[in-house]
Amino acid sequence: MHELEIAGDVHALLEGLLPVSLPDAAFDRATSTVVFGFGWTELSASTWGLLERCAAVEQAEWPGVVDAWLRETADRAAMAIAEIELLGDVRELLRIRLVPAMSDERRRGLVWTPAGEHFDALVVVEHPEYGAPLTRHRAGLLQLRRLGYALSQTRERELADVVDYTRPLAAAGEVRVLTKPGSVYVTVLLSELDELLGAAGPQGALVGAPRYDTLLLYPLASRAALKAVPAFAAEVAALHGAAEDPCSERIYLWRDGELAPVDTTRPRRARRQVKAVLRQDGRLRRRRR
Repeated sequence: MHELEIAGDVHALLEGLLPVSLPDAAFDRATSTVVFGFGWTELSASTWGLLERCAAVEQAEWPGVVDAWLRETADRAAMAIAEIELLGDVRELLRIRLVPAMSDERRRGLVWTPAGEHFDALVVVEHPEYGAPLTRHRAGLLQLRRLGYALSQTRERELADVVDYTRPLAAAGEVRVLTKPGSVYVTVLLSELDELLGAAGPQGALVGAPRYDTLLLYPLASRAALKAVPAFAAEVAALHGAAEDPCSERIYLWRDGELAPVDTTRPRRARRQVKAVLRQDGRLRRRRR
């Protein structure tokens, strides 16, 4: 039998058993969902999975299938309520972390999205005791959808007091440092390099994210950048090596909104990458032989 053909009879059974299994819930025929409110959220469960189960068995077995489904739904609701009572309004706790691109195995089960080729944007629950990456199971349990607001909350509540200063770089010029000691969210600013670099943006910059609480920027303003590459790489490596919560030991070349890794294990190749950018902007001319 097809699911739609049996929906009326299955839903009638459901409505009969609902007062026993989930007395605080109601069945919404218009949306085919079991719904009940709790605190800040409205928990709901679609009956489509139930219809699929019933379609696969004889009609005589439907009451048992419906009863089992309602018990599962009640268990999920109890877990969701426990989460709400423990954490309060979880929506207010959602943040974004920018982390080096994860493996497929690590990504599985988490709520995330690519942030370019080299980083992933990971949704997390910010809590001193129960903070953790948001899993798909937890998001489904708490009916968390359309999570774009997590990024604005991260900017407003975690990044408003980031310290921005410059310090001398060993080889040439100055390196710009953006930091908030102890934070795990500063790397989110990698998504805002256009605004951060401003007038320096068109010619690009060297970028490092050695720790989650620190970004290093070196605008490619002149040929002095060629001397800066090894010193910048050494600074990133030193911060990464000393960090309790390291992010990435790589350095990147940022230009036109894209990050490209700089191969610091091959110094000549790294210099060629930077030279190519400087030549494109007319800041470095080929020497005549």
